[in-house]
Amino acid sequence: MEKDIDDHIDRHPKLKRDAELLSSIPGVGNTTVAKILGRLGDIRRFDNAKTFAAFLGVTPKQRTSGASLRGRTMISRTGSKSMRAALYMPSLVAARHNPILKQFSARLLATGMAKKAVIAAVMHKLAHLIYGVIHTGKPFNPNYLAKGLAIQDGI
Repeated sequence: MEKDIDDHIDRHPKLKRDAELLSSIPGVGNTTVAKILGRLGDIRRFDNAKTFAAFLGVTPKQRTSGASLRGRTMISRTGSKSMRAALYMPSLVAARHNPILKQFSARLLATGMAKKAVIAAVMHKLAHLIYGVIHTGKPFNPNYLAKGLAIQDGI
């Protein structure tokens, strides 16, 4: 089955290019690439990274009632459950091996954020990175922020 999936991706130049771009992100492997491309199709159809993250259901959601905030902010869960599941393990790996997401998760943990909330935040940032590499057509560059851009949340 994996060979058939790889052959299908290799036969289509656009899919192959997208797979190479996604694989350039530390933490995203071949299985995740196949799931993303197979279930989402062309990521370029989304207007921006925010709508892409909202479609996946990895955006934060506050519980509010009037002027009060009850409980902690949690993941929205409005999108595809299978895509959130597909991004969970890559987020764990990316939090350890992706330099941008490693710095981001360390900063959140240092502020006292719960570990699972940090994983959800990393999933959100990973969705932004996925959209970014596909939209620009350039592979992941860990030194992108070192070009004089302001470091804000690792992206």
